[in-house]
Amino acid sequence: MRVAQVKEFGGPEVLVPAELPDPVAGPDEVVIAVDHIDTLFVQTQIRAGAFGEYFAVAPPYVPGGGVSGTVVSTGAEVDPAQWSGRRVIASVEPGSYASLAAVPVDHLVPVPDGLGLREAAALIHDSVTALALLDLTALKAGETVLITGASGGMGTLLVQLARSRGARVVGVARGREKLALVLELGAHEVVDAALPDWPRRAAEALGGGADVVLDGVGGAVGAAAFPLTTPGGRFSAHGAPTGDFAAVPPEEAARRSITVLGIADVQIPPARRVALAARALEEAASGCLRTVVGAVYPLERAGEAHAVIEGRGVVGKVLLSV
Repeated sequence: MRVAQVKEFGGPEVLVPAELPDPVAGPDEVVIAVDHIDTLFVQTQIRAGAFGEYFAVAPPYVPGGGVSGTVVSTGAEVDPAQWSGRRVIASVEPGSYASLAAVPVDHLVPVPDGLGLREAAALIHDSVTALALLDLTALKAGETVLITGASGGMGTLLVQLARSRGARVVGVARGREKLALVLELGAHEVVDAALPDWPRRAAEALGGGADVVLDGVGGAVGAAAFPLTTPGGRFSAHGAPTGDFAAVPPEEAARRSITVLGIADVQIPPARRVALAARALEEAASGCLRTVVGAVYPLERAGEAHAVIEGRGVVGKVLLSV
């Protein structure tokens, strides 16, 4: 099978095409002929050698993530009548940057009729985390929510899902094109993170502060967003494309009775991941949830995809195609 393999830790150029033996389905597995592959910013950070304390990978390796595609073979304990030829998505750890993937059958999520495999791939991880975050923060109708990184793969979903729950949504993004998209997706107001006084502008848009802050950026942006959380509110520091999660002073959070959530709170077990993904696919198939795919690169050009992701020039998701 064809793969994109990290030959050593480093820049995007270390992600190169390679050939590996085709996978064979184990007793409780299926093999998927991959159509599209989800990409995540954290994959670029792992490739560069970061987060070794969280991800036990060593070159050469094939990045792990998620795929959409069609089931082409089944293991001895899998019902072929149920799964052969079925369009599905699945998380694949490791080895998702590949033309074939062997996956446990209980990790599969069928793709509803009317939803394309490209759109389904864009939902594999981001929609699951987005739904889990809204459940964890218990966002309710009438509350205010501030979403940083609102034009990214997960941010675009959070804007729509928060709006559908009846919240007042303020999105933080960078640049005119991204801000326009966030408004189009349902944000009530947007704030340009490129402006030095963006926290003040966000506070005005929120009417003083946010009941819930969903920080998908981290670093200085996340640190500046934390004070915008109202007393008794909820702050989620789940994103770190800047290199680190938002630093939240624990004594300040305690003094203002703010519930602080981190990346550990959205480590979701497989069964719940499947249920949340199925929920997102149904919403997308019914037209209630829109995916934003900014660029698609062939598997052989995965290094270019990583370079674009790191450059932050693409609005929405970057996918690979097989």
